[in-house]
Amino acid sequence: MKKRHVNIPIFIPHLGCPNNCVFCNQRTISGHGDFKIDSVRDEIDQALSTLSEDTEREIAFFGGSFTGIDRALMIELLDLAQSYVDRGLVSEIRLSTRPDYINTEILDILSEYSVRTVELGLQSMSDKVLSASKRGHDAECALRACRAVKERGFYLIGQMMIGLPESSSDDEVKTAELICRAGADGARVYPTVVFADTELAFMMSSREYSPLGLEDAVERTKRVLAVFDSFCVPCIRVGLCASENLRDASKAIAGATHSAIGEMAMSELFYEKICAELDKAKINSGSLTVFVPLGSVSKAVGHKGINKTRICEKYGLQSLKVLEKSELLGYNIILENNS
Repeated sequence: MKKRHVNIPIFIPHLGCPNNCVFCNQRTISGHGDFKIDSVRDEIDQALSTLSEDTEREIAFFGGSFTGIDRALMIELLDLAQSYVDRGLVSEIRLSTRPDYINTEILDILSEYSVRTVELGLQSMSDKVLSASKRGHDAECALRACRAVKERGFYLIGQMMIGLPESSSDDEVKTAELICRAGADGARVYPTVVFADTELAFMMSSREYSPLGLEDAVERTKRVLAVFDSFCVPCIRVGLCASENLRDASKAIAGATHSAIGEMAMSELFYEKICAELDKAKINSGSLTVFVPLGSVSKAVGHKGINKTRICEKYGLQSLKVLEKSELLGYNIILENNS
C-alpha cells in the first residue's frame, strides 16, 4: 500500500524577493510575518510529533523565493533540513522559487542536498501578462529555468495563475501547454485572489483591473485542468488553502476567494467528460454506471449531486451511479450501460 505523503511546510514570506508583483502580499497570504530561523527546528519537530511512522515526510520551503534569499541563510536552512534526512526522519526536501533565481550555481548547491522537487512560480507564459503583473522576468526566462531544473534531474512543479491583469482564458491555456511541454512533473493552479494592501487592490479600486467572478474562475480553471489532463501532468493543488486568509474579508477582498473552487472546477471537467462520452455512445435513456478514478466520486457527482441531476435530465436517464475503478487515472472515465 502506498504511504501517505505529507509536506512539512516552512514559510519564508517574501525573503529573497525584491520584486513587488501586483498580486503579492506574502505576509497576508501566509499569515507569517517576521521570519525567525530559530523557530524552524521547533516547527519541524512539532510536525513530526503528529505523524505516524508509516507516513512519507518531506520538508518544504514555501512562501518566498528560496534560492534568492541570503546565501548563508539558504545553506543554513538546507543543512538543517538535510540533518532530518540523514537521521531518516524525512525522505527529501522541496522548495519553491522564482524562475529568475535559477542558475548553474544555485542548481550545483541544491544538488549537494536531498532536494527532490523544485517548484517554480511561473504564473504566466505571456510576456504581456508578466509585464502587467510586474513579475520582473519574461517567458523565455521561465522556460530556461524549467529546462535547467529538468536537465539536473529534479522533479519540476509549475505554478500558474488564472485571471492575472491582461490575461485571457486562451493565454492561460497556452501557459498550461508550455508548462507541460517544458517537462513539468506536476502543476499548481491559483485563480487570482485580490488581497488588501497590494497594487492589484489599487488597480481594482481604480477600475484598471476587474477581478474574476466565481463562475468565470471555475470555467477558466476547468480549461487549464483539461490541458494538464491531456498531457498526463497531475495538478496537485488548485486554489489557495482556506487557511491562507481567504475567509477574512478584510484581507481577501475580491477574486477567486471560494475555498472549494478547485473542487468546483474539477466537477465541471468531469461533467464535460461524461457528457462527451455519452454523446459519443449516443446514449439517451436507461440506467448508467460511470466509473471514475479512485478518490474522484465526489468530484464527478458534483456538489449535492448536481452533475448526476444535470446528466440524467439532459440524457433522459432513469438512474446514474458513479463508482471508483483503481486502474483509471486523471479524468478518464468508463461508461457501463445497465439498460
